[in-house]
Formats: sequence, structure tokens, C-alpha cells
Amino acid sequence: MAKLIYMMNISLDGHISERDGSFAWSAPTPEFYTTINNLQRSVGTYLYGRRLYESMAVWDTAHLAADAPAFTPGLQDHEREFAALWRAAEKVVFSTTLASVSTARTRLERTVDPETIRQLKATSERDLSVGGPGLAAAFLAAGLVDELHAFVHPIITGGGAPWLPQDHRLPLELAGEQRLGSLVHLHYRAR
Repeated sequence: MAKLIYMMNISLDGHISERDGSFAWSAPTPEFYTTINNLQRSVGTYLYGRRLYESMAVWDTAHLAADAPAFTPGLQDHEREFAALWRAAEKVVFSTTLASVSTARTRLERTVDPETIRQLKATSERDLSVGGPGLAAAFLAAGLVDELHAFVHPIITGGGAPWLPQDHRLPLELAGEQRLGSLVHLHYRAR
């Protein structure tokens, strides 16, 4: 059975963005990419809300080789690896407002059905990753999330979109911690 993993960049006070929606403070470092790439290797399907999908869609055109027709100058090896992992995975976008998807290996779903996700976990050979706090909240409420990875950045935003829902209780077990320069990666398993 595949695991459902929730990974997110967060501020010290638990936000994924500031009140205005910006998240420039979470710009990835090479150390971050190395860690996230290692985590993403097991992922075969990304489950996204609309906003995060729209942010991530740039990876569909981030070419991986210098001889590719539309090679992006300045892309580092760790970024090319991330793009390759992202492009190789299936993507499911849950949105009632998005008209269509623009990336390969992507399908659009209008409703979130926990039973469908249970079946996907049961039949998938590779792990699933949920992105976006709204979608993750629905999966947490349905008891579907197996692991959480918080990449804690050294900033207090004082508000913004919260990483976790305010009204959900879930006992966790610390599975690992790692310092990545000024970031701290916390890995928890649901009990």
C-alpha cells in the first residue's frame, strides 16, 4: 500500500504564505533540493489544490538537458533533477474553478472523494504526495495522511495561509529531523 505524504514549506508560526499570498521567504536552497529530491523519488502521484498546482506547473517546461530545444539557462543540476521527478509523476488537480490543466500527465477532478483516495493508496505501487493546505486538511480529516514533512523557515509571518487545519487533532510520532542551513526539516508519521 502506498503512503500519502504531506510536505510543505512553513514559517516558524505555521504559515505557508504571508497574508498577501507571497512566499518569497521559502526560496529553495541546494540543500533543500537535495532533501526534497530524495523524498520525491518514492512519489508516483501528486495531489494538488488549484493554487499550488498553478505554482508548480512551471516545472513541466523546465528542461533537463542543455541540448533541449527550450533549455532554461542557469538551471542547476538539483533543479533539473526536481523537474525530472515532477514531470515523471502523475498529477491530479482538485478544483471547481480551473477550466483545464496545462501540464502533461495531469488530470482534473472537480470533487474530493476520500474513498477514491483510499483506493488509489491501496492500488498504487508508489507513494502519493498531497500539496496545498485546503486539500491536505480534507485528507487529514479523512484519516488518509500517513506522513508529514515540515520545512520550517526562519521567519514569523504573523499571519497568512495556515499549514494545518485549526480544528483537527492527530497524534504524531517524530520520525526524523534535519538541519538544512537555516531551515529545519521535521518528519512525522501519523500514529
